[in-house]
Amino acid sequence: MERTELEWLDHLIACHDKCKGELKRLDSYYEGTQPLSYMAPELQRELEQTVRQVVINWPRLVVDSIEERLDVEGFRFPGHAEADEELWRIWQANDLDEQSQQGHLDALTMRRAYVVVGSNEKDERTPIVTVESALDMYAEHDPRTRDVAAAVKRWSEGEGKDEVEHATLYLPDVTIWWVRQDGTWVEDPAFPRDEHNMGEVPVEVLANRPRLKYRNGISELADVIPLSDAACKVATDMMVSAEYHATPRRVAFGFGEEDFVDENGNKLSAFSRIIGRMWATSRTTQEGADVKQFPEADLKNFHSTIAQLAQLVASLAGMPPHFLGQSTANPASADAIRSSEARLVKRAERKQRAWGGSWERVMRLVLLVRDGEVTDDIRALETIWRDASTPTVAQAADAAVKKRQAGIVPLRQTREDLGYSQAQIARMEEQDEAETQNALRRIAGGDVTPLFGGKPEPEPPVDEVPPEAGRGNAA
Repeated sequence: MERTELEWLDHLIACHDKCKGELKRLDSYYEGTQPLSYMAPELQRELEQTVRQVVINWPRLVVDSIEERLDVEGFRFPGHAEADEELWRIWQANDLDEQSQQGHLDALTMRRAYVVVGSNEKDERTPIVTVESALDMYAEHDPRTRDVAAAVKRWSEGEGKDEVEHATLYLPDVTIWWVRQDGTWVEDPAFPRDEHNMGEVPVEVLANRPRLKYRNGISELADVIPLSDAACKVATDMMVSAEYHATPRRVAFGFGEEDFVDENGNKLSAFSRIIGRMWATSRTTQEGADVKQFPEADLKNFHSTIAQLAQLVASLAGMPPHFLGQSTANPASADAIRSSEARLVKRAERKQRAWGGSWERVMRLVLLVRDGEVTDDIRALETIWRDASTPTVAQAADAAVKKRQAGIVPLRQTREDLGYSQAQIARMEEQDEAETQNALRRIAGGDVTPLFGGKPEPEPPVDEVPPEAGRGNAA
């Protein structure tokens, strides 16, 4: 069924509102502001004045440990050994070093993020590229081509009665700006519609773990949240026990409520009586007064429970145990540490493969917006990522030099393997060329002295020896 522009807008906003609550919940877990789980409401009300929730923010650790290994370093056309300078200039002009990191972070946390490409009135050579949160955008895919069929971006200006809702609708041939007036969406007169006629929606989705049935992705926190809730509950219980049970408890016989007062004669609360370190009374044992003390409680059972939950999180997230504080008395060797990171590295490499294709499509949109067409070599664009593993400098250098000496890779690839940026490699190549030219000039000018002295003069042939020299030798 063909939708009108307003029908597309209403449909996309309804879909966005439907999933926005879950996105906010996932975001709260990354920020550590999630509500306390597994605790009775009555107990929460009783303790809210004395005990706060203890948040063990494993969700942030899980997300950050992957995101820290996802760094784009350039784009390369087929048949070229070096990264394309023009695409990297556009990337840097849009601050995508920082924005890509934020997009990866949001996608890992909230299932997806979005990248929007648009024309730049101030500089036609540099299209505008922005990375947007899933809390502000929603896109729908074509069920046949799996391309983005339409997308909407929403934001508000002002507060309270002065708040104004805005929206931008992205369609294959037009981009339209809307404003909400009296409960109805109308086109914003301040922004005329953009009839770009590209035949393609200028929006790309950075989806985390997309599946055939779930194109919008799955949060990296899906498996971790229940364990994080349990850990926060156990840690909060530990603090409650520290208040009530870690302090030695007492039992008093022969006392009434009126006997528990402060220095001013005011009655003490039940908690003050429990936690009080010293009691004073005028009653005597003859009157039946007696006080006994119980030993304090041990909190080690909480420690072992949290440690067990940490092991489960490490197993599900593919994280090394030492990331979660699980270490042995003897420190692991460097090889053992790298081996424990193998699953995490592989997981990051999978993200690089999936999002490498997404960023390549973004750069194709950039060239489509700027040039109005996409050539065949642009369709075979390749994203260059920084190595997701963490080898030592000595190991990386040793492996790179050995591959170079064996003739497996060229010098430029060796420098890329060592982690140098494209700008650094270009500067090295300029210095190499300058040194080569200087050496050739010195050789041509005769300024170069051989290492082992001058070259010896060649001996004359035997049959060219003068006869007189031969007779003299015979005499």
